[in-house]
Amino acid sequence: MEKAKIVVLGSAASTPTKDRNLSSIALKYMGNWLLFDCPEGNQRQMMAYGVSYMKISHIFISHFHGDHVLGLPGLLATMSIHQRDAPLTVVGPKGVKEFVRRAQELAMIKVKFEIETVEARKGFVVQKDSFYVRAFPLAHDVPCFGYSFNQEDKLGEFSRKKAQELGIPEGPLWGKLQKGEVVAFKGKKIKPGEVLDESKARKGTKISVVFDTRPNKIYFNEIKESDLLIHEATFTEKMIERAKETRHTTAKEAGRVAEQAHCKKLLLIHISARHKEEQELENEARMEFNDVVVAKDGLELEI
Repeated sequence: MEKAKIVVLGSAASTPTKDRNLSSIALKYMGNWLLFDCPEGNQRQMMAYGVSYMKISHIFISHFHGDHVLGLPGLLATMSIHQRDAPLTVVGPKGVKEFVRRAQELAMIKVKFEIETVEARKGFVVQKDSFYVRAFPLAHDVPCFGYSFNQEDKLGEFSRKKAQELGIPEGPLWGKLQKGEVVAFKGKKIKPGEVLDESKARKGTKISVVFDTRPNKIYFNEIKESDLLIHEATFTEKMIERAKETRHTTAKEAGRVAEQAHCKKLLLIHISARHKEEQELENEARMEFNDVVVAKDGLELEI
């Protein structure tokens, strides 16, 4: 199964710093890029870190606060200037269709490629042959969503020999069996297990992206058992009251979320400019969860 690559385009909260642009994640899978949030300066970050804006197939918007979306008008303009013709899907909270319209208006452009907008709700928002993305509500001060990228499970290794021995012709029936579907052939029902080596089955990768939120069990079930949990950690515990007031999370709380949701790895992101020492954030999260990385702009991870 192909691995997914994560690129941290930005890791700051609210305002950029000289070392951190505003928070955004790019995910590459099977030649396409998925973008999570699009703050100002994102285009330049893409160029710096090898992310092709022309190959972005989906943009997922968590919420409409400026530090998460103000890069969208410029990005759409650049795509248009470079004569993009591939369709683009933008997923976001209620009002996303109007927001995309206004983004084009602000940039004084009318793109010539198709833009599909999907209003986020709890559940599936994108479903492709090899992956799907689910949205789930977060606990912020405006409607806000997290997203989980899920690689389809590999049910086993397909045996051409077994399929041929059963007389099943190569074509659509093979594809259905590989996807785990029971097929009818010459009056008989053929089960996937008859043509798949199930000993080589593999669970697909799960990557969850949680931006602005207070820790809340409303989303724990959606992120559970993530291979990588990307979770905001705006503050340290010293500023817990500020975190509660602004509906954000501390590093220690993010570690607790990862532990309670049985995730494998935690990437802390959305770091306040107040915190200069990354080690303090990492140490706090490690009080609750072992495998922790503090995001830096340009950081790449293969999952």
